[in-house]
Amino acid sequence: MKIGTALTKNATKALLLGSGELGKEIAIALQRYGVEVIAVDRYQNAPAQQVAHRSYVIDMTDAQAVKKLIVKEKPDFIIPEIEAIATDALAEIEEQKLSKVVPNARAVQLTMNREGIRTMAAEEAGVQTSSYAFAETYAELKSAVENEIGYPCFIKPTMSSSGKGQSMVKAEDQLEQAWHHAKSGGRADTGKVIVEGAVDFDYEITLLTVRALNEQGLIETHFCAPIGHRQENGDYRESWQPQDMSPIALKNAQDIALKITENIGGLGLFGVELFIRQDQVWFSEVSPRPHDTGMVTMVTQRQTEFDLHARAILGLPISTVLNKTGASAVILGGVDAKGVAYSGLDKALADSDVDVRLFAKPEAFVTRRMGVSLATSDNVTDAIEKAVRAAKLIQIIE
Repeated sequence: MKIGTALTKNATKALLLGSGELGKEIAIALQRYGVEVIAVDRYQNAPAQQVAHRSYVIDMTDAQAVKKLIVKEKPDFIIPEIEAIATDALAEIEEQKLSKVVPNARAVQLTMNREGIRTMAAEEAGVQTSSYAFAETYAELKSAVENEIGYPCFIKPTMSSSGKGQSMVKAEDQLEQAWHHAKSGGRADTGKVIVEGAVDFDYEITLLTVRALNEQGLIETHFCAPIGHRQENGDYRESWQPQDMSPIALKNAQDIALKITENIGGLGLFGVELFIRQDQVWFSEVSPRPHDTGMVTMVTQRQTEFDLHARAILGLPISTVLNKTGASAVILGGVDAKGVAYSGLDKALADSDVDVRLFAKPEAFVTRRMGVSLATSDNVTDAIEKAVRAAKLIQIIE
């Protein structure tokens, strides 16, 4: 791989579609190797735009706007950070060989819509998933729950992220509200919702899986140590690495992640979400990019999930070695306000085992992720306690 010099005529350019906190870390990782980064989002001054060489604000679901920008910038790589993108435009760009979509346009199309990824996992990759059905009307949803899935179940938009639009339904009187929440709460209304049967699992993990080139130029698959996480209202609150697992469960998890990522193809890092009960493993979801729960790797691994993604994309050697035990805890907005201030950072960082990332999002919402605290220790329990304590010390004020 030959890498040019940023801001010159021979620059190697990467265009980020989505410029949140994950995109910001990807941009920094790429810039360490001299890559010129263009950050795109639907609003101005998104986190990655604050560190990129250039930035644009467009509607990323507008195919013409996406194609126009790509033709203008001529990036070597297009790196999607979110699901709500005009995937047909990316497929066209890829077919015309105007740019390399990471990991490929099919991956973006599949993972943008839960219908595509769930069908691929169950029917093509042949891995174990929870029971599921799709519904275009409330009547179809009610029928699917009563005749196939049962209660409790989860109702989700087919296109969303970070738990948006999701509901757990325990009884029939909650079903209609969940239907409306899924229809209105996703990144876009695809006309369908998915209902998933509840899996009686002991814990859930993110298995960061990397497809990278070896010295012979062949693709090899690598796995990071499993990351455990706790969710609340469909969004993660804490994550930790490593998650303790039996050798059999870990092998089963790696087998599923291998099948899923081989089916998708391409190079880069994938966040594969899995449910675990004893030695049994169920596939949940996959993101063809760094995962929010994987932010813990910023203190646990020599090469973070962002470094791994950047290196794999550029065809560079990678290492998934775990250096330390650690945890992350989310810092929520707590207020609806623009241009907020942060206090308590000095108190949070008084512990030398703690680090903090504030994302500098221009607007806060009560449940918006505005930062993350990171902590290391010699055991997971203590690392989580440190990370949670540090997160609580940081106050967000108007």
